[in-house]
Amino acid sequence: MAESSPWITNTTSLYFIITLLGLLVGSFLNVVIYRLPLMLKRQWQQECAEFAGQPADEHLPFNLCTPRSRCPHCQHPLSALDNIPLLSWLWLRGRCRYCSNPIATRYPLVELATAVLAALALWRFGASPQLLGALLFSWMLLCMTLIDLDHLLLPDNLTLPLLWMGLLLNLNSLFIPLEDAVLGAVLGYGVLWILYWLFKLATGKEGMGYGDFKLLAAIGAWFGWQALLPVLLLASLTGAALGLGLMARRRLGEDRVLPFGPALALGGWLYLLWGPQLMSLYWSLAL
Repeated sequence: MAESSPWITNTTSLYFIITLLGLLVGSFLNVVIYRLPLMLKRQWQQECAEFAGQPADEHLPFNLCTPRSRCPHCQHPLSALDNIPLLSWLWLRGRCRYCSNPIATRYPLVELATAVLAALALWRFGASPQLLGALLFSWMLLCMTLIDLDHLLLPDNLTLPLLWMGLLLNLNSLFIPLEDAVLGAVLGYGVLWILYWLFKLATGKEGMGYGDFKLLAAIGAWFGWQALLPVLLLASLTGAALGLGLMARRRLGEDRVLPFGPALALGGWLYLLWGPQLMSLYWSLAL
């Protein structure tokens, strides 16, 4: 019987570790996606009360760690066994252990998506310094995408750290030279800022939010000014396709706004995995 190759064994182990790490991070991302917008809302309400000279409403501590996770139906605190990524949902058959109400399928899907993104990053970059950056970039984009879909919000707490991380990682040209990263950040913000004001002056309406400017600036900081046009093209195509699909299913009416952040995030993630190929395709089409 032939012995297994050490390379295959090591690669299989690495994929297992990365996938397990992705599931654990996905469980944490579920907390961030749900709690961060509420934390920002409470902070905004407190600041408004202080500005108006009114006493702020007293709330129990609420952050990413406190209070413990609870069932949204019966409010029973969840134990460690209830919070095992993906496995707890499968073991409980998608229902709360205490009240038998259904658990939203979004939680295991986010955990699974985070694990899949981790495996794809390993497939693309292997065990290299770029792998850590690719993991952080992918997971933060997933988190921002879901928050934007839920609240039409791209928090500075996520977009700005992503931008600074891109600049710091490219100090040693991890993905691109630092000069291209700085120029990418400046142009990424500036291009959408100009488009925002041109659209507002022409229509009197706001076509996008400032969070979109910061997200494209972050993508530029990671991959340089050269990535901006391909990412914008991908974002426009995917955003238009999603909008047309929702309209065809009558799920996108005049009163519903389709955020641009998820389309930008998808464009940035596709560039992360297939940047050179996308650049070649872009220039072949442009010429």
